[in-house]
Formats: sequence, C-alpha cells, structure tokens
Amino acid sequence: MRAKITYLVTAAVLVFYFVLVGSRGVMLIQSGTVLTVTFGVAVLILPVIGVWFLWKNTQFVRRANQLAVALDAEGGLPVDELKRTAGGRVDRDSADEVFAKRKAETEESPDDWRCWFRLAVAYHDARDTPRARKAMQRAIALHDGRTIEA
Repeated sequence: MRAKITYLVTAAVLVFYFVLVGSRGVMLIQSGTVLTVTFGVAVLILPVIGVWFLWKNTQFVRRANQLAVALDAEGGLPVDELKRTAGGRVDRDSADEVFAKRKAETEESPDDWRCWFRLAVAYHDARDTPRARKAMQRAIALHDGRTIEA
C-alpha cells in the first residue's frame, strides 16, 4: 500500500511540474519573437516526454498488478521464502537461492507467463530492477498472447 501511495504522490508532483513547465513554454511562445518561440517549443518538449513516460509506466504497473491478481486467484503467487537480516533486509544468499529456482522453472517452461512473473519477483528481490522489469514485460506479453524478442 505504501508503494501505491508513493507512486500516486510522485505522479501528482510530476503532473504539477509538467503543467508548470508547459505554461512557461506557452508564455514563451506567446511572446512572439524567434528566440522565445524556439525556447518555448524546446520547453514544451520536456512535459510531452514526461507525460508519455508517466503514461507508459502507469500502464506497465496496472498490467503487472492485473497479472498478480490473476495469479493470486490461481493460487500461484510466489511464497515469500526469503530469509531476512535483523534489520529486515533480504539476505543475499537466500535471494540467490530463490532466484536459481525461479530461473530453472522459467527455463523449463519458457512460454508460461506465470513462470516469468515469478522470475520478475525473484529479480526484484535480488535488487536487479532492469531485469525484473524485462521479465515482467515478458510475462505481460505472454499473458496477452504476444511475443517479444529476448
């Protein structure tokens, strides 16, 4: 729940920032000189890219959550079997052990979105966010019946 609140607050701050920057870009364009119009257009590009990125990221999170709900309904969500330190952090050896199991499971069933979902969770637990994201993208694509290149 804390992650959702953090995401929503961050998204709201970004939208506020995009509106603020966009209004400055429009003001520059309205000045009408070649220089200010050029700067205004350049300033407007940042909010456009930001809105696109925020939209794509929100879609990704929404789709990943839908897979989690579907997998939970099947009883296939990965069980948290990780050992933790006294401070609550995941023990690295424990994460590596679970990751090895998830990787082997995925290699045995490379077309099963459920395996890719569990592998994404294992990558996340091992703090390998880029690979976790790619594995989750693969899970989403397989669930939707699409194929993506490795």
